[in-house]
Amino acid sequence: MSPGAKVANGVKIGPFSSVGDHVIIGRDTEIGPHVAIEGHTTIGERNRFYPFSSIGAPPQDVGYGDEDTRLLMGDDNIVREYVTINRATTKEEWETVIGSHAYFMAYSHVAHDCRLSDWVILGNGATLGGHTHIGEYAILNAFLAVQQFVRIGAHAFLGAKAGIDRDVPPYMITAGPRAKLYGVNQKGLLRRGFSQETIDILKKAYRILWRDNKRLDVGILQVKEELEMIPELKVLIDFLSGSKRGVIR
Repeated sequence: MSPGAKVANGVKIGPFSSVGDHVIIGRDTEIGPHVAIEGHTTIGERNRFYPFSSIGAPPQDVGYGDEDTRLLMGDDNIVREYVTINRATTKEEWETVIGSHAYFMAYSHVAHDCRLSDWVILGNGATLGGHTHIGEYAILNAFLAVQQFVRIGAHAFLGAKAGIDRDVPPYMITAGPRAKLYGVNQKGLLRRGFSQETIDILKKAYRILWRDNKRLDVGILQVKEELEMIPELKVLIDFLSGSKRGVIR
C-alpha cells in the first residue's frame, strides 16, 4: 500500500494487492489478493473486491494524456474476478461514477466516463463503452456489449450476447444479437414492488410507442393524450424525449 493512500478502519487488504497514491477507501471494505487499485480513486464503505480485479486504471482512450481524472465508487458494491473499471478521460466531467449496491460479475468492464446508478448488475463479460449511463436496477446479462454514449434506463433487462448501439428505455426488455425491444419487464417490476396497475399503463404505452409502428414523436404525443401520466410513465417519456443516439425499437 502506498503511503499516499488513505484507508479507513476495518479495511482488509489481501496479499499481493496494490493500493496506489491518491486512493481513498472507506471502512470495512475487503480487498482480496492480487487486486490493483490506482489513480485518483475514491471507494466508499463495505465494498468487496475479488482477485485480479483492476480498479481506477487509466482510460483506454488514445487521447488520454495522463491527466488526474477520477473514479468514484459508492458503498456495498461487489466486484468479482478480473473486472476492470477505468477512471475517466477529460472529455466529459473527468469522473467515472459507480453508485452503490452494484454487482460486477467476472470479466465485466466499465469504461471511462461511465455513470452507473445504484443496484446495477453486470453479467459475466458484459462490456460498457465509454460515457455509458445506466439507471438504477438495470440488469445487463453476460457477454453483451454497449456502444459508447448509450443510455440504459432504470429497471431495464438486457439479454445475454446482445449488441446495444442505441438507448434502451427504462422498464423494458431488450434481447437479440442486434438488440430489439420485447416488451415491459413485468416480472422484474413486480419483484421490486411495482403495482399491476402501473405495469398495465406501461404496457399500454409500449403498444402505442412501438407495436403500432408509428413515429416515436407521434407516439409520445398519443401517450400524453390517452394515458394517465403516472411518475413511471413520465420517466419513460422524459427518457425518450432526451435521447440523442436514438432508441432501440
